Amino acid sequence: MKRTSPTLALAAAFVAIGTLGVLGTTSTPFGNTTGHNTATSTEAASVSGSSTLTVGLQADPVTLDPSLSTALVDRQVMMNIYDTLFAITPKGQIVPDLVKSYTISKDKLTYTFVLHTGIKFQDGTPFNAEAVKFNLDRDMAKVSARSSELSSVKSVSVLNSDTVVIHLKQPYAPLLGVLTDRAGMMVSPTAVKKEGSNYQNHPVGTGPYAFQSQVVGDYITLVSNKSYWKGRPKIQTVTFKAFTDPNVELTNLENGSIQLSDQVPAQQLSSLEHNSNYVVSNTPGLGYQGFYLNTTKAPFNNRYLREAVDAAINRSTIVNVAFNGEASPSWGPFSPESPVYNKQLDTPPPPNPTLVKKLLKEGGKPNGFSFTFQTTNSPITAEVAQMIQSMLAPFHITMKIQQLEFGTLLSNNTNHAFQASALGWSGRIDPDGNVYSFWYTGAPNNGSNFSDPVVDKLLNQARVIPSMSARAKVYDEFMTEMHKQDPYIFLYFPNNTYAYTKNLRGFQSYPDGVFRIYQMSLS
Repeated sequence: MKRTSPTLALAAAFVAIGTLGVLGTTSTPFGNTTGHNTATSTEAASVSGSSTLTVGLQADPVTLDPSLSTALVDRQVMMNIYDTLFAITPKGQIVPDLVKSYTISKDKLTYTFVLHTGIKFQDGTPFNAEAVKFNLDRDMAKVSARSSELSSVKSVSVLNSDTVVIHLKQPYAPLLGVLTDRAGMMVSPTAVKKEGSNYQNHPVGTGPYAFQSQVVGDYITLVSNKSYWKGRPKIQTVTFKAFTDPNVELTNLENGSIQLSDQVPAQQLSSLEHNSNYVVSNTPGLGYQGFYLNTTKAPFNNRYLREAVDAAINRSTIVNVAFNGEASPSWGPFSPESPVYNKQLDTPPPPNPTLVKKLLKEGGKPNGFSFTFQTTNSPITAEVAQMIQSMLAPFHITMKIQQLEFGTLLSNNTNHAFQASALGWSGRIDPDGNVYSFWYTGAPNNGSNFSDPVVDKLLNQARVIPSMSARAKVYDEFMTEMHKQDPYIFLYFPNNTYAYTKNLRGFQSYPDGVFRIYQMSLS
C-alpha cells in the first residue's frame, strides 16, 4: 500500500500504513546508559529459547527495510528488529531511545543528539554517530519512502563518535515524532552495503530480536538478541504468521496456534471479551481507513465525480453493520485521538442524494459512470466494498470490485495503476504524519497523484509552527480545501483492537498500534 499498512483488527477492511510521537525528554527512560554488545545474527540464531510466541498478522509483510516500508504489518515485525532514535510511550509521549540526551537550538534549526555508547548491531558492528548519519542520509534519498518525512533536513554531521547533529532548512515541528518510527529505525550500514537491494530480506538492527528466517506468504521468525543493550528478552523466539481472513486468525488463536492476534472480527468481539481464556485490548486509534481516487486518470480526474462518490456514502451504516459500532465515521485523517481533531470538519455529513445528482450533472455524467475498486481479498474487505457498491448503485455509479493480494495492491497504489484503491493508514501522533506524505505534490505515498498549490502551502506552513494549537488552525484550512477536492474518500476511524491468550503478560497498547514484544513474557 502505498503508505498504508493493514491496520488493526476491526480496521481490516482497508489496509493501512504508519505512526508517530510528540515531545521529548533529555534523558533515556532506561537505566542502562553504557549498553552491551548485541549478538551477531549467527549467535542469535543459536540461542536456545525457553519460550515461543506466535503472532497473527492480517497480511504478509512486504519488506523489512524501514527505508522502503509503507505497511503497518512491516512495522509490527520491524519494531522488534530495530531500535529507534526516539520512542513513544503508551500515552503517546516522545522519549529518547538510542539517543541518550539531546538539545535544540533557539532558532529550532539545529538538533544535537548524544547517543548511548557500547551498542552494537546484530552483525557485531558498532552503532555510533556515523551509523546514524548513514541511516538519515539513506532515508533522505528520493528513492526512500521516508524522503518526505525528512525533506526539511538540510544535512547531517558527525561531531564525534557518539554525537550527531541535524541541520534543518527551516523549523520542523514533527522531527522527533518522525524519529520514533521508520525514519528513526537504525539499520546496520555494513549489512546494507553487503546485501544491496537484497537487504530487505536480511535485516539487521540493534533491537531485541534478530531476523532468522522467512517463508514469503506464510511466516517470519525472529530470535532473541542475547546481548541486547537493555537486557535479553524474556520470550526467546517470535514467529509472525500471516492470515488474510480474520476468522481464520481467530480460530488459530482459539486453538492455541497463535497467542497474539492483530485482528478480531467485529461479530466475535463481544464473545471473546467475555471469555476468561483471552484478553481483548480495544482502544481508540490514530489511524483512518478509506480509499484513494486516482486524480490523473478517468473518471476521477474529474473533481465533480470524486465529490459525487463522497456525497453518496453512508459512513454510519458501514461502521454499524460491518464493525458493530467498534469504529467511528470519518471525514478526514485526524481521529478524535489527534491533537488537531476538529469535530465539525472531521465528522462526515449524511449522504446527500440531491447533491450527488447535482455533482454528476456538473461533472458531465448525469447518467452515472463506472470504475474499478481495488481492495484486498479478506472477507471484511469484500463486505465493506459491497456496501459501498450498493450505496453508489442508485445513482447509476457502477463499481466493479477487484480483490488483490496485499502486496499487489500496495504496488499498484505506488505506481498509480488504479482508479480507486482501498488503503488506509495506521496513524501518527504528530498530525503531519497523517497527511504530508499522502497529499503533498510528489510525496512518496501520494497514491492519488494529487497536486494542489493551496494544499502544498498549508502542509508546509503547518510543519514550521511550534504551537500545536496554531498548527490545528492551519489543518482546519487544509481540511476545508480537501473537502473541495476529495482525492481520498475517508470512511472510518478504526479502533486498535487485539486479542491475546491470558498467559501472555506485559502487553501494552500503543497509539501507533505496533507491538513491543520485548516487554512481554509467557507464563
